[in-house]
Order: sequence, then C-alpha cells, then structure tokens
Amino acid sequence: MYSCDEPGFVRYDAAATAYLMSKDRKLARAIEAVGSIRRPADGDVFASVVKSIVGQQISTSALKTVLGRLAVKAGDPVTPEAVGALSVDALQSCGMTFRKAGYIKSFADAVRSGEFDLDALARMGDEEAVKALTSLRGVGRWTAEMVLIFSMNRMNVFAFDDVGIHRGIRMVYHHRDVSRELFERYRRRFSPYCTVASLYFWQISHMDVPGYDRDYAPKGR
Repeated sequence: MYSCDEPGFVRYDAAATAYLMSKDRKLARAIEAVGSIRRPADGDVFASVVKSIVGQQISTSALKTVLGRLAVKAGDPVTPEAVGALSVDALQSCGMTFRKAGYIKSFADAVRSGEFDLDALARMGDEEAVKALTSLRGVGRWTAEMVLIFSMNRMNVFAFDDVGIHRGIRMVYHHRDVSRELFERYRRRFSPYCTVASLYFWQISHMDVPGYDRDYAPKGR
C-alpha cells in the first residue's frame, strides 16, 4: 500500500491511504495513478514560518533565491537568535519586501523574548495551533495550515484557500467549482487524513499524472 516514512519528507502510513481509498472510489483511482508521494518537509517551525512569509505571492525560484541569501546572513537552518540579530534593512537586502522583513524580524523577536512559545505548538490541537500562528503579523490561515502540514506533520489539515487543492478536486471529481459547502463535505469524508488527501490533490493538480490532464473550471478562470 502507498505510504512515505522517509526523513525529510511529509510522513504518512499505509493505513491513511487505505482509509481514503475505502471512503472514495474516485480518490482511490487517483491514489493508484499517483502511487506513494515524497513531498519535502520544511524542518522546524521557525524556519517553516519564515519560508512561508517569504514565499507569499512570489515564484518558487524567487523564494529559493531569497532563502539562499538569508542562509548566508543567518545560517541554515535559520534560528530566532540569528534572524533577530539582523536589522529589518539587512533582511530586506536578501530580496524580500520591507513588510515581509518586518514580519520576520517581529516573529524572531517574539520567540526570543518568550512572547511566542514555539514548543507549546506541539501540545496544541490543529485549530488551536492555527489560532496561535495567525496571531503573528504576516501569518494568515493558509500560511499557518502549511506550517502544520510541512513542519508539524499534522494529518488532518485541509486548506480551503489553497488553489492547488481546489484544482486537484476539480480534476478528480469533474467539478466546475468547489464551494465552501462542497469542500466541507470532502473534509468530513477524508477526516482524519485530510493532509494525505491534500498531497494527492496537489500532485494531480500538476497535470502530469496519466489520466488527469483537465481542469474542469470554466475557461477564463
């Protein structure tokens, strides 16, 4: 059965894919078409939040460039101490906007001062952790949900604001649109393994899986 238990990747077991396949025949066919998924994880929560803030509304290649410059200045992986020691101007010089630099500096300072407890996130439920993360400047719900998936390896996250997940759902189920009501119906169906379903919808959305090459959204969207 399909699973991934390799260090450095989002981990999920065969029980998760078996459960999803038992609940939904169309998703089962998609899982069989894709096979096991090796999706790189982000590492620690601090670095994941920094990456998510930097990556907002820029391309993957631009993100890689900015993170590379930041690693030169602050080390790899970045730490609250190293980032907090830099000025906002120094952070901005890595290629990010002044606003993003301010968000990252503020986050590092909050962690260093103890105002924000990174370790406490591990003891929180998903919604509580999302609420804590979104209390940070520059961190919205989608960013928080990506941190839960790619850093904390939470298994039941389903991000309504993610365009790739919407595209994957449209492609698997031939929907023209995915309303909130329909999305929540799928959330209930896939729980407690919504994260694993998300991994497959993301893969399908790339349009490189045999048999899945059409987005059913109306043209012009």
